[in-house]
Amino acid sequence: MNNLFVGIISVLSYCSASALTLKALLNNSKQPRISMYMAWLGASLHTLYTILLFQQHHDFNFSFFNAAALVALFIVFILLFAALDKPVEKLGIAVFPLAAILLGFDMIFPEKNHPLVTHNWEMSTHIFTSIIAFSLLNIAALQAILLAVQEQQLRSHKPKRLMLALPPLQAMETLLFQMIASGLFFLTVSLLTGFVFIDDLFAQHLVHKTVLSIIAWFIFSALLIGRLRYGWRGNSAIKWTLIGFVLLLLAYFGSKLVLELILKKV
Repeated sequence: MNNLFVGIISVLSYCSASALTLKALLNNSKQPRISMYMAWLGASLHTLYTILLFQQHHDFNFSFFNAAALVALFIVFILLFAALDKPVEKLGIAVFPLAAILLGFDMIFPEKNHPLVTHNWEMSTHIFTSIIAFSLLNIAALQAILLAVQEQQLRSHKPKRLMLALPPLQAMETLLFQMIASGLFFLTVSLLTGFVFIDDLFAQHLVHKTVLSIIAWFIFSALLIGRLRYGWRGNSAIKWTLIGFVLLLLAYFGSKLVLELILKKV
């Protein structure tokens, strides 16, 4: 099967889901089921595209765009499963276009294959939990952005369509901290498996990833403790959620962006 054809249909499905989600937001109407069906179709075909690439290279390709598209796939699936019992489907307005763009870039700009050097369950566990942690905290960051918009509109006493289409502010905050707690759990497992199974986590090519990930872990841990003990909420929660996620973004993709796309060294 042609992986390019599968990828194109996946991108079109994501675009359809994005358009339907945007229409529901603009019309202040309930999210149509067809938008989520299109997202499920896009994610399923995205998965098939990833499997076809794996068969082609006999390994996962961890080049910049391929790794970014793989993370986007995890983010989409986490959002889709979360939407089964939580009111988070409106986050698709950012997640679905992002997945379409990253998958499109992966097809348009094929890069040199960057396979895993070590194949074992320990490394697989570390990578898998890292991707899940990043995906969950990415959704938390998007949730924080929506929460910031919602709070700003409440203070202006001029609620717009976006705010009226979202769940109540308290429910949005609860969802935010649930996402942070879930992401922190997987980030903890990722760091622990890294320290246990990777020979030198502070080697030159890993030190920035390790340090930034640890700082992000402390930020998200402090957020949860502050929420439980002092009832932290509002702007403080939003600000530190976004700071923590930016640190993770730099840890996961900063060096790959510089080395592979800017310096062309890898």
